[in-house]
Formats: sequence, C-alpha cells, structure tokens
Amino acid sequence: MGDVKPLVSTSNSMDGDAFEARFTDLCKKGLSLDEKTCLGAMKLFKETKHLVSSKVSSAERTVEEAERFWFSFVLYSLNRLSEKDGDSAPQKSDENRFTLCQILRATKLNIVYFFEELPQFVVKAGLVLTNMYGEDWESRLEAKEMQANFEHLTLISKSYKRAFWELFLSSDANIGKQESATSAPDYLSKYHRFGWLLFLALRVHAFSRFADLVTCANGFVSVLAILILHVPICYRNFKINDSPRFVKKGEKGVDLLASLCNMYDASEAELRRTLKMTNKLMEDILKKKPCPAFECKTETLEHIDTDGLVYFEGLLEEQSFLSNLSILENNYNNATRNRGDLDERLFINEEDSLLVFGSLSGEDVNISGIKRKFDSIASPSKTITSPLSPHCHRASHVNGVLGPLNGKVASTPVSTAMTTAKWLRTFICPLPSRPSAELQHFLSSCDKDVTNDVIRRAHIILEAIFPCSHDCSLTGSLRSANLMDDTWMEQRRLETLKLYYRVLEAMCTAEAQILRAPNLTPLLTNERFHRCMLACSAELVLATHKTATMLFPTVLGRTGITAFDLSKVIESFIRHEKSLPRELKRHLNSLEERLLESMVWDKGSSLYNTLIVARPALSSEINRLGLLAEPMPSLDAIAMHINFSGGIPTVPSLQKHKTSPSNFGSLILGQNGDVRSPKRQCTDYRSVLVERNSFTSPAKDRLLAFSNLRKAPLQSVFASPTRPNPVGGGETCAETGINIFFSKINKLAAVWINGMVERLQLSQEIRESVYFLFQQILSQRTSLFFNHHIDQIILCCLYVVAKLSQLELPFKEITRNYRKQLQGRPEVYCSVFVDRSSTQQNGRTRQDHVGIVAFYNTKFIPAIKYLLEELDLSRTTTRTTQVPESNNSNDVRSIPWIT
Repeated sequence: MGDVKPLVSTSNSMDGDAFEARFTDLCKKGLSLDEKTCLGAMKLFKETKHLVSSKVSSAERTVEEAERFWFSFVLYSLNRLSEKDGDSAPQKSDENRFTLCQILRATKLNIVYFFEELPQFVVKAGLVLTNMYGEDWESRLEAKEMQANFEHLTLISKSYKRAFWELFLSSDANIGKQESATSAPDYLSKYHRFGWLLFLALRVHAFSRFADLVTCANGFVSVLAILILHVPICYRNFKINDSPRFVKKGEKGVDLLASLCNMYDASEAELRRTLKMTNKLMEDILKKKPCPAFECKTETLEHIDTDGLVYFEGLLEEQSFLSNLSILENNYNNATRNRGDLDERLFINEEDSLLVFGSLSGEDVNISGIKRKFDSIASPSKTITSPLSPHCHRASHVNGVLGPLNGKVASTPVSTAMTTAKWLRTFICPLPSRPSAELQHFLSSCDKDVTNDVIRRAHIILEAIFPCSHDCSLTGSLRSANLMDDTWMEQRRLETLKLYYRVLEAMCTAEAQILRAPNLTPLLTNERFHRCMLACSAELVLATHKTATMLFPTVLGRTGITAFDLSKVIESFIRHEKSLPRELKRHLNSLEERLLESMVWDKGSSLYNTLIVARPALSSEINRLGLLAEPMPSLDAIAMHINFSGGIPTVPSLQKHKTSPSNFGSLILGQNGDVRSPKRQCTDYRSVLVERNSFTSPAKDRLLAFSNLRKAPLQSVFASPTRPNPVGGGETCAETGINIFFSKINKLAAVWINGMVERLQLSQEIRESVYFLFQQILSQRTSLFFNHHIDQIILCCLYVVAKLSQLELPFKEITRNYRKQLQGRPEVYCSVFVDRSSTQQNGRTRQDHVGIVAFYNTKFIPAIKYLLEELDLSRTTTRTTQVPESNNSNDVRSIPWIT
C-alpha cells in the first residue's frame, strides 16, 4: 500500500471566496460555534489560507483533502491558543465549547492522519501563530504532547484490552453456569468499560495530564487487580489457585499484586501506591466504603492472600453496577468539560470512526507510512508489534486455562517499556546518590579537588531539567496531581544522578588507562562535558519512562548545550554502561542519528563555532547567516534562574525569574568559552531504527575514523577547538573533531542512500555515484548543509544522478518512496530552508522555506555545478566499482534543471 499524501495541494485554481465560505459553513453549521468564536476562527484562517495552496510538494493532495486538513488545524489552534493560561481566564460556555474529536468528526478526518500531518502546519504557520498568539504559542498548542499522549493511550488501551479478555474471556462452560447466560457478553463488555473509566479517573484526578507510559501501565495493572477482586468468578478465564499466571504464592494463598508485577514487570511498591490511589478514587467518586479484604467472605477472594487488600461491597454486583458505571461516565464528563482534548473513552472502542483506518468520508487512504511510524512509538526495538495492529499471539493452554507458561505476558510495546524500567530499578536505583570512593579518587586527583563542584553542578542542572512546581495554592485533584508530579520529578532526578555518577566513574577509569595517569583535570573541569553527561543521563531516564512531556530536545535547552555537544558523548556513554538494555542503546543510537541528520546543522549549533576554526573558508558564510552559537549560560545564571537553594554545597537563594526554566535564551553569560544553541523547534517524535547493512563504502575510511575516536581521550574531544590535538598528527582539536563528525555523517548517509536505492530498485553504479556526490558536497560544498536536513541533499543527489544517467525518475517518485523509509517525513521535502536575504525573485516577498524542487533549482544545482563535471572524471579512479561507459558519456554541461 502507498502512503498518505502530503498536506498541501499545488492547485492554483482554488476559489478563495468559496474556500472561505466552506470554512464558515463548517464553523456555523458543522460545529455550531457562536459569532465571536467564528470571527476568531476566520481571522486565523485568513492569515494562513495562502499557505495551503503554496507549491511545496511534488506529491499532491486533492484540494478537498487539503482543505479538510487545514480547517482542522486552524480550529484546533484556535481552541488551544485563544484561551489564556491561569485560573482567572474566562471559561467557554457550553454553547461555545468544542473538542478535537468534534473537529475531526466535522472535517471527516482520522486522529492518526491528523497527527501525521500536523507538524507541517506547525512549520508553515509558525510565523503567523507567533504574530497572533505570542512567542509561547508552541508550548500552549501542546501538539507534541497531545500526539505522544495519543500514542501512549493507543498502546495502553490495547494492552488493557488484551489483558482483560485473556483474564475474563468466558468459555461456554463458564457461561453455562449462569442463570442468564445471554447477558454474559454484555456484562463483560460493561466490566471492560468500567475498568477503562476507572483508569481514566486515575489519569484525570491522580496522574499528571500527560502521564508517562510506565505510570499509565501501573495504573491499568492496578485496575486489573480491582477487577480480579470484584468481577464474579463465573466470568474468569483462570483458576487462581491453579494458574501459570499467578505464580507468587504463600501460606495464605496467591500474592495477587506480586503475581501481577511478575506478569507485567511492574514495581510492587509503585503498584501498591497506585492501587491505594485507585481505591481512594472509588471511595470518593462512587461513595463506596472500603473494607479490609480479610474481613470479607466472597468467592472472588478465595485462594488469595488478602493482607493489605481492600474490597468494595456491591461494586460490580448487578443491582448497583450500572449505577456505578454511570457515575464514572458523568465524572469523566464533568472533569474534562473545558479541556477541549480528545475524549479518551473512544479508545475502548477500536471501531470508532476516529480510530479505524480509512477516511470518515469513505475515501480509500493509504496508510503504510503512518503504521510504520507508529511501530516505533514505545521502543526502538525492532521486535515490537505495531500498536495499530492487533496482537495475534495466542498463549498456550494449560489445564484448559489460557495463559503463558512462565506467567509473563507476550512482548508488546508496553511490556518492553516496563522491562526497561525494571532495569532502572534493578541496576541504578540501588546505587548511592553521591560519588563512589573510586570516582571521588579521580575527582580529588585533579589539580584541585573538584568533588564539591561536580556535586553542586549535578544538583543545579538536574533541578533545571526536572523542576518542581512548589505551588501550594492548588486544592483537590489538582493538588493531588501536582504533588504526584513533584514526587515523579524527584524520583527522576535521583535516578539520573545515580546513572550520571556510575557512567562518569567508568569513563574516568577508561580515560586514566588511555592517559596512564589518574589526573584528569582537563576533562573533569570541563563544564560542557559534565552538562552533556547529565543531559544524556536524563534523556535515558526519560526514555525509560516513555514520557509524553519533556520530549527531546528539552534536555538541551535546560542544560544550555547544543545538539553537536551531545553528539560527542553518546557513543562513549553506550560503551561505558555495560548493563544498558538493548532498547536504550538503540534509543541513543537513533538519537545520535537525529542529531547528525539535521539538528547539528541548525542555526545556533556549536558545530559552526568549530567549523570556523577547522574550515576558515566557511567563516564568512557562517557569519553572514548568523549561525554561530550563543554563549552557554553559566552555572550561577541557571541556579538563579531556577531559584536553586539546595544541594551540596548550599547555594544562596536568589530571586526567581518569571520565564520558564526550559528557556535560557536571555542568559548569555559565557563560561570557559563555551557556547550554546537557542531553543529550536522540534516536531519529530520518532525512535528510528537503522539496520546496518552491507553498503559501507568507503568502509576502510569510516572504520579508521571510528577506531581513532575510541582511542582518542575524551578531554581532547571537549578541548578548545584551537588547541593542538595530542593524537591528531599536528591537527587542531577542531580539525580532528570535524573529520570524525564528517565520517559519521557519511556513514549515516550511506545507510539512508542504500535504503532509497533498494526501494527505487536502482543499480549499484547509481548508488555509488550518489554516495560519491554526497561525499564531495559535504567536503567541498559544506555550506549547502547549513540549516538543512541531510536527507534533502540525498534526495537532490538521487535526482541529479538519475537524470545524468538518463533514467526516468521524477522527483515525485523519489519523495513518494522516501516517505516509506523509516526516517521519511513529509516536512523534510515540503519545507526546505532557502536564504533569500540578498535577492528577491520576480518581485516576490522573501520566503525562507520552499519545496524540494524549488530548492533543487535555485540553490542545489548552482552550488554543485562544477562537482557534476568532476563526477565523471572521478568515476574511473576513486571508486572500486566502475560505472559502465554509457554513464560516462553524459554531457554535464546540460544541467538537469526541473521545469
């Protein structure tokens, strides 16, 4: 199957008046908005409508499809941004209230499609949204959080459904035991819904609004415990005293919570804490009085160790069950009335039109690209099942009971996340929260003892990454969720601190062996190195818990480092933490790929500060475009910014700034010559897997580069760019660093090129030519990469080489196949940066982002014209596989423009 088409249409025949009329009709008739809201919607629509018809893509949507997407984006943005934050903000009236679900039903769009296309709107309409709603519009829009939340709920709902129907899927024999057999399936469905509503009550009243996946998983496991205790045993699909699932037993019977933790790799302490919150919610919402389970005599508690458990009389009994179900429904309605978010009850029904694939209007829409991207939602592991595809594994039957032999559930994205979290509990949590004796030895062996400096820095940076609200004015469920957020932040800080000290010790040990000396002053006094280590540790902890907030690159902004900085430590971090699970290694590898393919090339990257030393010829272009990084905020500036007063040693309390601790753009104080990048927009939430394959040309050079990287001391990697590299053969540290960096870029490009060539079924000669041209551009036309994604260069290389080889390969075909790649995203070829500051074409207003075709014609071809001439001459001398003679006879003077 093909992919969903890009958002924009290239049609120039769109009737503006009719376009506006259809939007007005949607607002007034489709959503029944009042006059004031309609005026606000129309204002935003008029400011952005010209963007929907911009020619930015070779692959097209129909005008009607593009309209429906744009209508939904405008209305979603209006709903999120027109309300001010704070309790004093006026609430929308019932008549004026509309939700995302209502928007999507009115525009006949699927939720998955909506989130798939939303990043393009964010990129294109960003300037308009800034002008209309202020600089903080992106954080208020919560697009990334909403998408991650949707993905988490998709996974959790499928795991809950699978677990419920394996535990309570009644056999014919069980149904026959009932007097009213025909009511069994109906009651089971209602029990299923009751459990989901109870889980949603947890999310609304106890968890944070965008709770992480592991916290949500603990929530649904606690719901399973309550259902096992209260659903009549005639609906059970197991015998609890003779089940391979419930393996934790004692003298008093089955230890239910320990067995569930064994099944789902949950923390028993966390599960007990979550279950306590769930019980409290039933007490408060349903007005049920909890009874100690050991005092209750009911068949559902037989063979279960009831110590520490509570039971609610009449919770799921026929005479009161429907009433309890209705109370939970109403409670959810009231609690979410003014949010305008997704109605999370729809996840209980996979047949809901907002979830199923295929347009609500009955159109046949291709989905393989969307499904592929959701494959990597919860884990970088290649073995996970797509959350949008039902899990087909059926567990073994033992003694007539459905369930796996070892009591473990089959591997799913949620179970993978829980297993990874178990690693954190097992290997990291037991560690001390201070430097070990061995690490203290390295810290005290410096020219001066830096132990206190390291401890103080760690506490300040980690409080900046994981801030607490300290808001004591909240009451009720908001205060409960706020306290849980603060507890969660404190736990993550502690986990990150312990991981940081552990890996730092391993790195110091390896560094001392390389240098054959315990004095590591240049490394251990380098501010940038420590911040990179803390950021990498924090990112691993966040990835372990699968957060819906604080998505990468949040840690970069809060620590004041850049993508280029972080890329220097990832490989070493993986190598020195031996116990790191495969999923987290893959997460860091995919993170490094994200950094290399685009983020290191962004404006404000410290890469440019190194390039002007290593490649002085590029300095004028770097300065002209204003690409240099700003000074990194000092540690004291960050401490003042977050009002830090804790840690060891104590820091004097300073007045807290009003701005967010995640944005240190105004703190430009330098420290040790370090630099930082301003906060960058990031709309990519993927965890990309790349299978390293046979195409490794030129393998020898790359292996040599990475071999040297492993042998080089870390202190030279973080040294001042102008310093001589002690193992660089006369090179400066900047030159050595750039050579290693370019080797990594070439390696990544080789993999991406190979994937595209195989998908397009092109020859080995074409593949080698594309790779050779890419290498030449990187080394001789480096400025073409500035502010660009490397895939944009690869796509252009593919087209020009195919054109010179006299192959019929339209750009539309290239982009269509690119979107099928794991790393393929439509915004890569729909929105390409072009600098028009010096010239204007045809009297047009300056436009900084264009489609890939316009970039190819106006920037790419003029920049590489002479390289195309060299391409033919170099084929017979620089590549091991010679291109056939027919490919050498092309007249490169006939430049392959696209008309």
